[in-house]
Amino acid sequence: MEENKSTKTNRAKLYQLALFPMNNGATNVYYILILNFIAYYANGVVGLAVLFATTMVTVMRLFDAVTDPIIGAMIDRTSTRWGKFRPYMVLGNGIMALSALLVFFGIRVVPDSMMWLRYTLFVLFYALYVIGYTFQTACTRSGQTCLTNDPSQRPLFTIFNTVASLIGMGLVQFLAPIIAKSKGGYNSAEFFDVLVPLCIIISILLTILAIIGIAGKDNEENFGVGGQQEKVKIREYVAIIKANKELQRLMIAGAGTKLAFAIATNMTVLCMLYGAMMGNYNGLYLPMMIVGYVFSAPFFVLTVRTSQKKGQKASLVGYTKLAFIMYVGVLVLLFLWKQGNPAFNLSLMTDGKLSLNLYTILFIIFFGIGYGAYYATADMPIPMVADCSDYETYRSGRYIPGIIGTLFSLVDKLVSSLGSTIVGLAVAAIGLSKLPDGNTPYCDNMNIVVIILFCVVPMIAWIATLIAMKGYTLTGSRMKEIQEVNSKRKESIVNGSSLEEAMKKYK
Repeated sequence: MEENKSTKTNRAKLYQLALFPMNNGATNVYYILILNFIAYYANGVVGLAVLFATTMVTVMRLFDAVTDPIIGAMIDRTSTRWGKFRPYMVLGNGIMALSALLVFFGIRVVPDSMMWLRYTLFVLFYALYVIGYTFQTACTRSGQTCLTNDPSQRPLFTIFNTVASLIGMGLVQFLAPIIAKSKGGYNSAEFFDVLVPLCIIISILLTILAIIGIAGKDNEENFGVGGQQEKVKIREYVAIIKANKELQRLMIAGAGTKLAFAIATNMTVLCMLYGAMMGNYNGLYLPMMIVGYVFSAPFFVLTVRTSQKKGQKASLVGYTKLAFIMYVGVLVLLFLWKQGNPAFNLSLMTDGKLSLNLYTILFIIFFGIGYGAYYATADMPIPMVADCSDYETYRSGRYIPGIIGTLFSLVDKLVSSLGSTIVGLAVAAIGLSKLPDGNTPYCDNMNIVVIILFCVVPMIAWIATLIAMKGYTLTGSRMKEIQEVNSKRKESIVNGSSLEEAMKKYK
């Protein structure tokens, strides 16, 4: 996988493709910590109102979206002896670690009599986390442009990125219920005393691996086509989105897949499903999570092969359709659920013995295949952002991966930020004053809430993704043409042509 001198194709080595996506894993550690557990902490440990806690998750995601383009421009204008991306990866991770300590430990020292100060510090420390998160997560989308521009390698980035995401999110999701069981549940301070330091350590280790992965590529040789690059002003962002139709479509698709993933895997939703409805959270949550990951494994391979043969668009569309079809089956099963009826409840083990029923077998099949298909495609828009960035270089001659990546993130975060608020409003609508955990009993209409959040919302998001992708033109063959033109322009500039001359000569 060395660089091909004859075609001037920038190819990554296998270890670089495998390690750099760990940057996504590092940020996803905090993503799950904040998305799934900060409302439990705010409400259960420091006594903030549940609606405030869930709404702040949305508000701060909106703030995160606003800061994205600004930080993207900063990345594009940065050039240091340590490269363009590595400084922001280190800075972002450090800020997130500091903010996590301040949020989960600092606020607790404020006495109960000064609740106004707890609310204020929660907002300030949370905002600090958002800035750090944006610094580091922007590098995942923009840094991949210098890692490789080979259309046959970019699908490999998808599988490594998914594995990295699985490591980051999976470790937190796997460890959290184990810690909660021994530390008094998700609403206890002792739970966060253990979980938060673990998350910080895991994220730091993943960041170090990511830095090793991009170190050999984070240099000017791999930045665009060369030539004099004009600095892009923030007011030009709207014009960029308007001109780059492919980015528009990818924004919709990416936001749809992220919203589906954020809501369907929300810890509160899973507590209501496996705990309140099925009555066995401890016996179902981890096994069903493992089922999802086991079914995901073959789809990791299938999506890469499809992407390499037919392009990433074909892979995203095909497996999103499969996920939708399978979730029709999940939807029907949840409608058939009956409280207290063993024939229409999930059952894996009873008194230490296997106790599978037909309902459970069908649920495992539909959920497993559906989850595997959409989990394998959930991060697929990320390497597709690199295609949109290369298309922008082809279209305008500008190498602005930071701006393209963060413009994508802006819409992605605006939509996905609705996840926690939607869940919070749904919980409040059925009369609960606290977010449900694994021990929360079933209440009236909770099954309707689960059906909507676990199935209906993701299915609507997948429909939006399929509609957006219908007009997306950056197929595998099209990207090969674009990379060839960009390569010829770069070679022409190296030989003395101006950017404008190279743009006119090679089209």
